[in-house]
Amino acid sequence: MRFRRMKRHLAQATVCLTVTAFLSAAPHAAFAQGVAVVPTQTIYPGETVSATQLEEVAVTNPNIAGGYAQSIAEVEGMISKRTLLPGRTIPVAGLRPPYAINRGANVRLTFSLGNMTISASGTPLADASVGDVIKVRNLDSGVIVTGTVLADGTVQVMAK
Repeated sequence: MRFRRMKRHLAQATVCLTVTAFLSAAPHAAFAQGVAVVPTQTIYPGETVSATQLEEVAVTNPNIAGGYAQSIAEVEGMISKRTLLPGRTIPVAGLRPPYAINRGANVRLTFSLGNMTISASGTPLADASVGDVIKVRNLDSGVIVTGTVLADGTVQVMAK
């Protein structure tokens, strides 16, 4: 019985020495899982994220779930959907692109069919980002139409 205990303690000591030697040779290199972006200050919902509020850090926790931002370029200019705390990873699902069109503003509606293009003024009924499908009220006729938001801030109306 005594021999078994001594053997177990000797094995534990050997493992501890091996791990200690490994960690002192390359601190944190063994645990680095990649890079994550974390805020340096609290970012509140609706706030635009700027590069001065962020820093990139090495991920050393092997149990951390994915879905977090890994570069500052991925986060910069996005709008926060939730409170982002300093030192915590930023979930990509907690960010959205800025709106290209704001509710109630004047926008240009366009409808194209072959070589023919019809243009009119309209008012969006909701905020929208590029690529979103939204409803817009035509200011000339009062009719509500559906269209896709384009990068230049116009709405491409769909045929029914």
